[in-house]
Amino acid sequence: MSFLRPVAMAKVGIVGLKTDREWILSVLHDQGVLQVEPLRKETLSVFPTEGTPAFQRDVADQLLRIRGIKGALPPVGPVPPQAFPTLEGLLAAARAIPIEGTVTALKREEERLQTERKSVTDLLDLLSRFAFYTGPLDYFHLEHVLGFFGEVPVDRYAPLRAQIAAIADVVFLESLGPETARFILAVNSSQADSVSRLAQQRGVVLTAAPTLQGTIAERRPELETRQRAIDSRLAEIRKQLTDLAAQWYAPVASIEEALSIEARKLDVYNRIAGGETVFALEGWVPRRSVAKLDQALETATGGRVALYSVPTTEEAPTLMDNPGWVRRFEFFIRFYSLPQSSEWDPTWIFALAFPLFFGFMLSDIGYGLVILGFSLWMIAGFPGRRYVPRFLKNFLKRIMPPSAMQSLAWTLVPASLLAIVFGWFSNEFFGPTVHLPGPHWNVTANLGDLFLVAGFIGLGMVVLGFTLGALKAYYRHHQKEMLARLAGISIAFGLTFLGLQLVSKTFQHLLGPLAAPLPPASYVEIALIALGMGTILYSEGAQGLLSLTEILSHILSYLRLVGILLSSVVVAYLVNYIAGRAVHHGILGSVVIGGIFAVIVLIGGQLFNVVLAVFEPGIQGARLIFVEHFSKFYSGNGKEFRPFGTRRQHTLPASIGFATTSIVPPPPR
Repeated sequence: MSFLRPVAMAKVGIVGLKTDREWILSVLHDQGVLQVEPLRKETLSVFPTEGTPAFQRDVADQLLRIRGIKGALPPVGPVPPQAFPTLEGLLAAARAIPIEGTVTALKREEERLQTERKSVTDLLDLLSRFAFYTGPLDYFHLEHVLGFFGEVPVDRYAPLRAQIAAIADVVFLESLGPETARFILAVNSSQADSVSRLAQQRGVVLTAAPTLQGTIAERRPELETRQRAIDSRLAEIRKQLTDLAAQWYAPVASIEEALSIEARKLDVYNRIAGGETVFALEGWVPRRSVAKLDQALETATGGRVALYSVPTTEEAPTLMDNPGWVRRFEFFIRFYSLPQSSEWDPTWIFALAFPLFFGFMLSDIGYGLVILGFSLWMIAGFPGRRYVPRFLKNFLKRIMPPSAMQSLAWTLVPASLLAIVFGWFSNEFFGPTVHLPGPHWNVTANLGDLFLVAGFIGLGMVVLGFTLGALKAYYRHHQKEMLARLAGISIAFGLTFLGLQLVSKTFQHLLGPLAAPLPPASYVEIALIALGMGTILYSEGAQGLLSLTEILSHILSYLRLVGILLSSVVVAYLVNYIAGRAVHHGILGSVVIGGIFAVIVLIGGQLFNVVLAVFEPGIQGARLIFVEHFSKFYSGNGKEFRPFGTRRQHTLPASIGFATTSIVPPPPR
């Protein structure tokens, strides 16, 4: 685990004997700590590139074949892990799986029957809804006549019928229900396109009459019989596949995983160079894992391998390693931009600042509880989501996919808990003041103090950003950039405390004659500003003085913490005030109508404020960190560390020994 820094990386090279190449690649895969990189020109000048091995085609073909078999078999578990002595033995085990033809035939028949069943089911549903028609279905497929079935809300049926009748010669058969009108129309085939276009423009889908002989009552029993026959055959197919899976799923799953690993190893061959007896590859490894990787390679090859450090000025890939609760906030950092490996990892800062900002801007027990409950619901996997209105589900999906919503929910849990804590101290529960034990502050009565707190938060975040920027420049040996960041700290302190004195009642005499003496502390603050401006002139030139207004605006920008809090309080008070007036004074002379109106206003207004309570503190809190804080030290645009390796589930790693067990395919049934 690292604090405020990505994991330190080292570039290494590996040289080994070609006879040990498969073992070495297996160890690298199972260790999962090496990101293989293209070889440097210096290495390629010594070793020519390897090219693609001849057996790559065999591995790809067998992998495709085995994946098809595995995908067709229902999973059976648990699968005991297997091992394969050699690649030749693995390919032989794959070729020995004899059920491909049987499985393929069964799956094709299953897919065909499922398609037919859907067609039969849809047709039965259509005929059931239009069973009011008792005549022959043949009438709708004459030489010059086409038939269509349609449904429309009953209040829209009469206008639609009139519009269709105005453009075509048509015969209507209809069944009008309390909410839905179902109709069948027969139209001249030359006018069918015009009728279809008109219906489509009115949002009505017309279904072509089914090409069946006889009446609906005559055809439905035949279709139901066919549906039962299809279901019976599908059940037989699934039983046959289940029986095959009981015998073959375990070996197939192990072979599929082993072939997938071999395919990944083959991808590495494009980045390997070698001579007649040796080969070489290079890549990035976390510095903390170099010794462990070296030891694993030494053990696997009996010391016939060399791992060496590669000097380089390249930017290493980025691997963030934060504790579990902080890792939840990497969602925001990746959304913004992945840090470079040589700069600060700001996830810790975001994990501490974002919930604090969110909770401060919300400061309401009721809203905090609602957001906490909604977050826990998302984390639990959206139980009961089928009861959520469709429009709300579509709205949420347009914002972000469910997986991203769950990641966001984890970050909102501490934020909503802090909102509840701040709400306790501000006596806020869905707006109105409640009387809770303990010390409290009032948003409107303590507005000046809250602005002061927000200003000092802004000063702290800006100074922290400049400090991290100065350290980053120091480590990179950018002396002038470091001086500019230190100058920003000096200016930030000077502007903040001078500004506080100018607006303080204690120093109101500063607004008097120019000859009035300045307080002694003001000279220190003016000196800090002058020192910072002089340092910026030296390090960045005249254009650097523009940062003076930027520093001031960034500190003042944190006052929005109070602005968002105040807006939420005002909306809540306004909703509660309107509802209270409606209850006490009634509407249209009726207290009952007033009460109903109050309930509507309370539910609708508070729900609206809950939505604002999620979006406004969330967006503004993230913005304060991304813009006002990150701009002082953060570059981003890092490359993610992608090590060579996959997690084994059904095969044994190379470190256990490949010759321990092997697949012996069971005899064919």
